[in-house]
Amino acid sequence: MSASASKKVIYAALLGNMLIAATKFVAAWLTGSAAMLSEGIHSVVDTGNQALLLYGLWRSRKPPDEQFPFGYGKEVYFWSFVVAIMIFAVGAGISIYEGVNRLISPHPVEKVMVNYIVLGFSILFEGGSWFIAVKEFSKIKGRRGFIEAVHRDKNPSVFVVVFEDSAAILGLLVALTGIILGDVTGNLFYDGLASIVIGIILGGTAVWLAWETKGLLVGESALPEVVRDIRRMAEECPEIEHVNEVLTLHIGPEFILVNISVDFKNSLMADEVERAIQRLDARIKHAHPLVKRIFIEGEARRSRTAGESAL
Repeated sequence: MSASASKKVIYAALLGNMLIAATKFVAAWLTGSAAMLSEGIHSVVDTGNQALLLYGLWRSRKPPDEQFPFGYGKEVYFWSFVVAIMIFAVGAGISIYEGVNRLISPHPVEKVMVNYIVLGFSILFEGGSWFIAVKEFSKIKGRRGFIEAVHRDKNPSVFVVVFEDSAAILGLLVALTGIILGDVTGNLFYDGLASIVIGIILGGTAVWLAWETKGLLVGESALPEVVRDIRRMAEECPEIEHVNEVLTLHIGPEFILVNISVDFKNSLMADEVERAIQRLDARIKHAHPLVKRIFIEGEARRSRTAGESAL
């Protein structure tokens, strides 16, 4: 997915969360609802998260320099991981704290109709942001399932927003349910319980996001079919006797680093090796535009590594 599409999703979520956060805090102040206060905190955290994702995208576009010769592509992975930590530490932590505090010291929720109106508009705004994010994510998902698509996607900025907005909508429904039950039964327990459940939803979302972005941050290889195709092209090169291994690394969502170890035919002259490398380099980059740097090293024939044989 292009950076412009990613920014479109993030800007939509950022605008929606800013408007929602303001209305939720006003409603929490007027009604005294713990669930509404938790939802307000949730929206503030989401707004900050979108700002961090935009910052990560901006940093990832910086050109290579002497200190970072392969560029800053992993910045978007780092800030996506920070977003997961923010959701867990701030969003989930404060929501659970507020819920427990409200269960210990309950007090009536006033002007309940204000909460209903705010939650209704919030669901509408969050739904619009979620629709845009899912629509963009569906373009890269294809026929794959959601979980598989998330595992395979190397640009976390979009699926982070999908996760956030999905958790936000679920949290709004929980808050609405808690307020309705408290209003109908007169039992103050439901308001505090809703806040705790919202915190648990945020915590679960944060753990999942952290797990999905960890591999990208540490250093994931390109998709298996890309690695296989690169190996095939190397094996079809007439100057190459044997391909030892093909190693790949995602430096960023749109930057793949490739290292190929090959055994060149012994009869080749130095200039023939150079031309073979040049042709293979051009062919791979033409077939896979995300491959930006290729290193080809000549080594004596050896068996395929255990890690690569599993691809």
